Amino acid sequence: MGSRQTGPTNWTAAVRGRLEDITWDSLLPTEQPVYVRSVVYSFGALTLGSLVIVIASGILLAANGPFWWQTPGAGVFVRGLHFWGVQTFFFFMILHLTAQFFMGSWRLGRGGTWILGVLSFATSVITAFTGYLSRGDFFSQWNQVQSKDAFNGAGIGAWFNVLNNGQIYGLHIAVLPAILVALVSLHLLLVRRLGVVPPYPADNQLEEKEAER
Repeated sequence: MGSRQTGPTNWTAAVRGRLEDITWDSLLPTEQPVYVRSVVYSFGALTLGSLVIVIASGILLAANGPFWWQTPGAGVFVRGLHFWGVQTFFFFMILHLTAQFFMGSWRLGRGGTWILGVLSFATSVITAFTGYLSRGDFFSQWNQVQSKDAFNGAGIGAWFNVLNNGQIYGLHIAVLPAILVALVSLHLLLVRRLGVVPPYPADNQLEEKEAER
């Protein structure tokens, strides 16, 4: 019998090769380039911090149920913390997305990092929408009825029924957060692996590069 041969072009070898490029120095760096001191580079960290608050408060809300978060006391406080955590999350995320757009963060082989960030933003919008529908008050009921007409008009109301509270609640506390956390984790992993994108070179540096050609 001939010896069994394995080729190098399989997905496990590709994943292993990618993971081997990740070191503790890249995951937990002790030094950063001087331009990282700019406040623009802090928007991503502030977005991540807000997401942690949203997830932590969301776990408490899901564990105690609607009666708890609609009764004056600790439940209402945690619901308010969850609500304002979402507001700060979107505030800093939009700042982060806008800043990275004008900085061209897809440059120098970072296209995957940019795509994962955009997908995280889109997923968070859908997650927040299902959260508004899960409040259980008149505001959420009114939004359910209005959005149901919109989804029916788009032809997707048959499988995405916003009047089905169980479906919406399950998507909000389980499915969509899992997808969002996975996307954000991959986004952070690429940021740590490739580093943050440097600023555009100054005009004189561009002129020097053109002169060298």
